[in-house]
Amino acid sequence: MIFIKCLITGASSGIGRSMAYYMASLGIDLILVARRSGRLNEIKNNVKVNVKIIVLDLLDSKNVYKLYNMVKKENIDILINNAGFGLFGMFYKTDLDRELEMIDLNIKTYHILTKLFLKDFVKRDSGYILNVASSAGFLSGPRLSTYYATKNYVTKLTLALYEELRHENSNVHISVLCPGPVETEFNKVAKGKFKINSLTSDYVAKYAISKMFKNKLIIVPGLFVKLGLFFNRFIPWKLSLKITYHIQKRKAR
Repeated sequence: MIFIKCLITGASSGIGRSMAYYMASLGIDLILVARRSGRLNEIKNNVKVNVKIIVLDLLDSKNVYKLYNMVKKENIDILINNAGFGLFGMFYKTDLDRELEMIDLNIKTYHILTKLFLKDFVKRDSGYILNVASSAGFLSGPRLSTYYATKNYVTKLTLALYEELRHENSNVHISVLCPGPVETEFNKVAKGKFKINSLTSDYVAKYAISKMFKNKLIIVPGLFVKLGLFFNRFIPWKLSLKITYHIQKRKAR
């Protein structure tokens, strides 16, 4: 199959930006969505494929539907749901309005776009969806509780949809990317700092896209994170919570 066009949300920085550049290196045309037009134009000016820029704030569900209606006739082959953010802090201290915005972006936006595009892809019987979650999607995260909960939603939803598609012998493929620490703007936005080595967004993007095209369901870059998730299956919940709390506490600024 020759891939023609890829839609990436949250494309102005981090993993989304790196994915845009890597997709372009494969000769795939792009539709890039984010709030910062300057950064999107920078990508457009540095690649040799066709790039359509859409400046929208996907925190507002109305804009999510607007985005779909703007591109539904574009014959998109690949949807990458990447927009999102986190918020460090004790749950009783963190700002409720900011958390509700996180839920809107990290969950509602993914849910709406996945559902709308999946309908089109199933009807056409082709296409790829890559939902960017986190290794947090398999854990509970004290001091980053809402973020972890949103990524659990994305991870479990993707797994369920994979099985539905498999039972229907569909040629539509869905994957979930679950990285550990990545060098992005996440910490600045979340008001925390990683204390362990992070992977580069370029490495994660290339790894994720290559695995997506191989129909890999769960994509976990980096041996350290793979091992951590594997061994977490065999320890008690309370011990897992203690370990995660300690890791998140060390991030606090």
